[in-house]
Amino acid sequence: MTKARLLRLSVVLVSIFMILLIIVYWDNVGTAHFYLHTSFSRPHSPGAIPGITAGEDWEALPDVDEFLAKLLSSSLKRNSSVPRKTEQLLVQGSSKPVVSNLEENVRGYDWSTHNDRYSLDQEKMQIERQRTLREFCANSSFTFPTKERSFDDIPNYELNHLIVDDRHGIIYCYVPKVACTNWKRVMIVLSESLMDQGVPYRNPLDIPREHVHNTSTHLTFNKFWRRYGKFSRHLMKIKLKKYTKFLFVRDPFVRLISAFRSKFELENEEFYRRFAIPMLKLYSNHTNLPTSVSEAFGAGLKVSFSDFIQYLLDPRTEKMAPFNEHWRQVYRLCHPCQIDYDFIGKLETLDEDAAYLLQLLKVDRLLRFPPSYRNRTASSWEDNWFAKIPLAWRQQLYKLYEADFVLFGYPKPENLLKD
Repeated sequence: MTKARLLRLSVVLVSIFMILLIIVYWDNVGTAHFYLHTSFSRPHSPGAIPGITAGEDWEALPDVDEFLAKLLSSSLKRNSSVPRKTEQLLVQGSSKPVVSNLEENVRGYDWSTHNDRYSLDQEKMQIERQRTLREFCANSSFTFPTKERSFDDIPNYELNHLIVDDRHGIIYCYVPKVACTNWKRVMIVLSESLMDQGVPYRNPLDIPREHVHNTSTHLTFNKFWRRYGKFSRHLMKIKLKKYTKFLFVRDPFVRLISAFRSKFELENEEFYRRFAIPMLKLYSNHTNLPTSVSEAFGAGLKVSFSDFIQYLLDPRTEKMAPFNEHWRQVYRLCHPCQIDYDFIGKLETLDEDAAYLLQLLKVDRLLRFPPSYRNRTASSWEDNWFAKIPLAWRQQLYKLYEADFVLFGYPKPENLLKD
């Protein structure tokens, strides 16, 4: 009887071990480059697991996390001699792309050089940005929805903005209207997640926009459950400890203006049907609206910025569905109080931040960040855009996006919030 029990126990243990091995090797890119070769890597002793500091952090890991981390670390040693073909290639300077997308065609790219710009002290800037974020996350008197929950409390569907590049050990949380199209292109090039006639893309601007925003192109945290089942959270935590995590943010009100311009001032069939028609009916008292955006624009029927602000402030809006990602708050997209980001970039300093980040990631010889748009929405536009918005609405809107202002160090727009 005892032998039979021991045999069954042995079979169970061996099965668990094999399942873990299968999980680890499921993605052929997931382990070969698990070790971070970036300036963000923390010092570690020869016997320690890279990226996990000894002592408190290590002891805090559950047994499964510890086992997976050691297993991944040992597999790394076996695969460390495998050369990475992409690191041996230098991406040649991009020529100006042929732009077919309406939004990119309207905006155009800024191909001018920026050599005359003053040099920013990037390291000090990063320290200050991260200090501000951590201070307000730790400040119990500053509250906002979801602030106090743990990473385990975040539903999987809310982790869909965290894009993982296992080849270089990078996690990027994308924020729509904050250069996310081009950062997604960069992640595609680095992760080699998309092929062109069997060859990975080398130039970010060669990647068509429709492929960039195809969710199947990217490995995101919300997909881990399908791949790893009940071990998905353990692997997420390990990658969050070991990988370099970054995001880019923008003045919240300017981001809203940019979202309005791109989704409602340009013909967009999806946004017209999903959002513009309800807004026009609710806030402009229109009935019998055209079914297509081209007909509506031809008849002069467009959502006004005032309609858009009313929609954001209407308590009925989020009872129907969460905010669309283009105007959802950054703290809801990227969970900055639950995830310890290594780099916080801003659109206002995009060129400098992007160059510095690629250098820190040691991928600056592989590619360059695509140039900025010429017609980017600027913060100086705020006064004009909000001029016809009632003061009470502006104040309510600030409260709605206050966490994004405060966490990322954007000054309160006093000129818009007072008579």
